[in-house]
Amino acid sequence: MQIQRLRPLLFLIFLTMMHQVYSQENNIAQKPNIIFILVDDMGWGDLGVFWQNGRKMENERSEPWHFTPSLDRMAGGGVMLTDHYCSAPVCAPSRASLLLGQSQGHANVRDNQFDKALKDSYTLGNVLQAAGYHTAAIGKWGLQGHSETNDWPAHPNERGFDYYMGYIRHRDGHEHYPKEGKYRDKKEVWENKVNIADQLDKCFTTDLWTAAAKKYIKEQADNPFFLYLAYDVPHAVLELPTGPYPSGTGLDGGLEWTGTPGKMINTAQGEIDSYVYPEYAEVTYDHDRDPSTEEVPWPETYQRYATSCRRIDQGIGDIMDLLEDLEIDDNTLIVFTSDNGPSRESYLPENYIPNTPDFFDSFGPFDGIKRDLWEGGVRVPTIAYWPAQIEEGSVIKTPTAMYDWLPTFAEAAGLPVPANVDGISLLSHLQGSTHTSDRYVYIEYFNGGATPDYEKFGENHRTRRRNQMQKIRVGDYAGVRYNIQGADDDFEIYNVVEDPKESKNLASEESYGALQQWMKEKVLQVRMPDTTARRPYDSTLISSVIPPTFRKGLQWKSYAGNYPWLAKVSGTPDRSGIIPKPAIPEVETSAVVVLEGYLRVPSDGLYQFEFESAGPYVVRLHDILLMDASYKEEYKEDRHASTHLKAGFHPVKISYLNTQENPAFKMEGNLTFSTETIVDYYH
Repeated sequence: MQIQRLRPLLFLIFLTMMHQVYSQENNIAQKPNIIFILVDDMGWGDLGVFWQNGRKMENERSEPWHFTPSLDRMAGGGVMLTDHYCSAPVCAPSRASLLLGQSQGHANVRDNQFDKALKDSYTLGNVLQAAGYHTAAIGKWGLQGHSETNDWPAHPNERGFDYYMGYIRHRDGHEHYPKEGKYRDKKEVWENKVNIADQLDKCFTTDLWTAAAKKYIKEQADNPFFLYLAYDVPHAVLELPTGPYPSGTGLDGGLEWTGTPGKMINTAQGEIDSYVYPEYAEVTYDHDRDPSTEEVPWPETYQRYATSCRRIDQGIGDIMDLLEDLEIDDNTLIVFTSDNGPSRESYLPENYIPNTPDFFDSFGPFDGIKRDLWEGGVRVPTIAYWPAQIEEGSVIKTPTAMYDWLPTFAEAAGLPVPANVDGISLLSHLQGSTHTSDRYVYIEYFNGGATPDYEKFGENHRTRRRNQMQKIRVGDYAGVRYNIQGADDDFEIYNVVEDPKESKNLASEESYGALQQWMKEKVLQVRMPDTTARRPYDSTLISSVIPPTFRKGLQWKSYAGNYPWLAKVSGTPDRSGIIPKPAIPEVETSAVVVLEGYLRVPSDGLYQFEFESAGPYVVRLHDILLMDASYKEEYKEDRHASTHLKAGFHPVKISYLNTQENPAFKMEGNLTFSTETIVDYYH
């Protein structure tokens, strides 16, 4: 295929990144504290209010249930996001997309790249730091980068978090007693950049992270804070706490940080891995689906699983009560969710039966588990709680995604959203506004296994080989591809509102032909290939579009403001105009300037782009983040990008930041082919 060359010379203005307060209108009286709680491998069906309470009401003795009363209380006082999707069906890429606000089409951690360094870009941490928040990450990280000397390039302290305590390495999170290492050897727990594991006798990590979170909240209660609380359960070894949850809650008891080495928290006593909640220790069920036979106790594996979930739940209730005791609950936004669907891994010794999510139907009304792109693998239980802003007992059924939280928190904090972010703000959703956007959710992943052969799963899913997979959700419909061989493979199309188990594939019906074609084209228009996670459609030509008009030139718009970074902008511009080619219009104020139009490509081919710049810029082609030089001084580096384009028109959007101290000046240059053929622009 012929390689053609596009060379825009974008002379933008150098900007020293500044943390200025950005003026933005909203109905929030003051910056809210924000707590984001992420659990590991908890399914949509594991929450009482989502699924387990229904099982209890049905009282089918062959279908056991467990309880999450604190999360039910949170949902009753807040909003359930019933159609919320993780970014990937396994933890590392899911967490990377969360922290970066980017889908798996653009995040730098994909597939099973555990412990890979999270790229140095805007994160939940540093965006909220810019808004004046003190930031903390407590619990599991797993995105630090590899280092023989523990000098990790992407340590949380290097990615926007003022304080960190937890497991740096991904695999450390498979053991829940770091000092004793009962099943998985001793682990390291880092407070900032000091390993404190030797002081953590009998510290069950669920309790440890909760106690550390309470300590942090009490210390920061008088100032805006952001807490990323990432539990490492119920995933992995299913260890048990040392004893019952301490009496009291909030300021008047519950879990407490003592700060005494050897007894760092108030549950660091008794026998490790020993306590099962009484309501699970004695409960029985109809194991053979025969009411005439005697019921038997739950297998210990599931006593452990239910206890693990209940311990998280109690810790969250303790934190909610602390916020009330401190009288900051009305001004604190709490979000609870899971990194992916439920897992059938357990890591327990061989004398235990394996943990499988079909005992409690942790996948809820869906098919699929962790590593699947069926709904059960990627639709996750999500609750937002904010007494002053969210209507009690509300529900959001609009499709939303994990990478939406960065823009949501930025808007809540009064900051603009960085231009390289894929997600959209959910703030208006949370506050009860209706939403009619045609927004889509995009997920991609590779795994060499297969969907489990569970009796409760449809025949169309059981034992399906995964390999290369994609999913796109738009409106009520989800398109799914498994074992992808190429870009021409058809999507299976399901109405996941009427058919949540994805049992009736609509793709063969003639009326869905246009949606099929749209899905095939759209999934190429939302991602940049990554050489570390190759896909069979990476070199496929990206389809062109038909512009609404055919006037030559690019439309430019200028949005004045003292921006802390190159921001996404919308609404009515201060100035606008038409220019015949990419050039910097004469703008005398500090502003984000956006050029939009259509690039006319005369023939199919692989096109290479090169940029030179003196300031931050972002270039999107369709929804592809083609070039991103928006963070720190990345724009000073040589920038190259290439993509495969079909002949025709391709929407292009160039955003850059202009400052009042160094007003923009007119640019010389065109987008040209290597043959010097001038490329026309249209708007």
